[in-house]
Amino acid sequence: MIATTLETLAFDNRFTRDLPADKEPANHRRQVTGACYSRVLPLKVPDPKLVACAAEVCAELDLDAGVCATDDFAQVFAGNRILDGMDPYATCYGGHQFGNWAGQLGDGRAINLGEIVNSSGRRWALQLKGAGPTPYSRMADGLAVLRSSVREFLCSEAMYHLDVPTTRALSLVLTGDEVVRDMLYDGHPKAEPGAVVCRVAPSFTRFGHFEIFASRKDAEVLRQLMDYTIRTDFGHLVTGGTEERSPEIYAQLFDEVCRTTAEMIVQWMRVGFVHGVMNTDNMSILGLTIDYGPYGWLEDYDPDWTPNTTDAGGRRYRFGYQPRIAHWNLLQLANALVPLMEDDIAPLQQSLEDYATYYEHRWNEMMAQKLGLRSFDPSTDPELITELQEVLRLVETDMTIFFRKLTTTVAAGAIDAEPLAEAYYKPPDENTSARTAAWLTRYGQRVLRDETADEERRRAMDAVNPKYVLRNYLAQLAIDKAEKGDFSMVNELLELLRHPYDEQPGQERFAEKRPEWARHRVGCSMLSCSS
Repeated sequence: MIATTLETLAFDNRFTRDLPADKEPANHRRQVTGACYSRVLPLKVPDPKLVACAAEVCAELDLDAGVCATDDFAQVFAGNRILDGMDPYATCYGGHQFGNWAGQLGDGRAINLGEIVNSSGRRWALQLKGAGPTPYSRMADGLAVLRSSVREFLCSEAMYHLDVPTTRALSLVLTGDEVVRDMLYDGHPKAEPGAVVCRVAPSFTRFGHFEIFASRKDAEVLRQLMDYTIRTDFGHLVTGGTEERSPEIYAQLFDEVCRTTAEMIVQWMRVGFVHGVMNTDNMSILGLTIDYGPYGWLEDYDPDWTPNTTDAGGRRYRFGYQPRIAHWNLLQLANALVPLMEDDIAPLQQSLEDYATYYEHRWNEMMAQKLGLRSFDPSTDPELITELQEVLRLVETDMTIFFRKLTTTVAAGAIDAEPLAEAYYKPPDENTSARTAAWLTRYGQRVLRDETADEERRRAMDAVNPKYVLRNYLAQLAIDKAEKGDFSMVNELLELLRHPYDEQPGQERFAEKRPEWARHRVGCSMLSCSS
């Protein structure tokens, strides 16, 4: 039943009920040991104002979308009011950042309000990002600015509607405060509008939650966390009275994490998404995209591109390297689980090997779908796909537009390359045109082999090749307006991105190539972890 008040939210805070708490009640920065979380309250803010709310996420919480328009909603999801049943806390975790162990990290600017169970029995954790400091904030203030919050809010929902596994976003609220940030870490800080995003997910548990206790050789809390995770998020592994505390169950969980992580990366690659900061503390145990910071959408097809200024030198988190980084991160998670495996790590090793096999299989299937093929043919399609990747790099080619226009290049056995012209940032030279034409001929021949009707193939391709993605320059235009008090473009993009595969007549301007002015503008090309 859809409710019209927040008081109907049914909280079932299993995380704080089942796991060990920090014994120190004071909220000051410190190392927290022997505990999975610290209880902490959000900061109160002077003037909360709703910027945007995702109606479908409201529905998941059994709330009527009209609730978003109330002052009570803004007060609660800015952190000013704690509802009955909420038990706010920040969690302890560690992580490998850019390949190096960083020790304790934790929820430095995220405060979990609690977990609800909706009328369908689905569990949703509610988390405020930017609601103030916690014991894990280190030298930071725990706050967030409107700029980064708009990007997080919009991308969470955009990814969901693109059918990419992701956390969700319920709301974006201005706080009325100003927050000082040095956006590019170049010694030029400035005050910006403060904001809070309410993130929603079945669980926010990360690889780093397990790594921190393994690094401290705290096997008991590590086991408690693992058993809790199985009960709460992997209950299907415990059937017929199976004992939770067993290496076999732990190995099954890890194997599933490998597969869901591989699937997530395949979907990133399908739509041209670059996460930008794939540290192990930004990897979800549920295979969800989490923590939208310096992300970007691959416009010019360049597998070596990273949107993250911090990563500009090594390009560790570049687009084409994401599958390997996910594998490396899974290895770190496997290492953290070794203390629970009773000296039998062979199942973990096998799952890591299977990750590569599974990823390659799903990648091939995905690329066949993008090309409108009935299925992947290992005798011909690897060369077809490899050559396409080379062709896309010959000239600056917009990935999203290219694949969307590819649907119309083959019709009744004839090839028409003209629609692809819209995907090029500069006209291709004679060599590029010839090589592209040769590839299109091979592609047309491959399509004919399938004997799929043109219209059927086009519908299938349009279902996996989006017309609309959250290009960085679009997000920046929405931010520019929002910082002046105009939230119209934030909400316009939210609505647009609910239907990324539809034509949406009248909205074509949002599907155009990145304009030249955005090529090097801050926020439109490279971003920092402050973004």
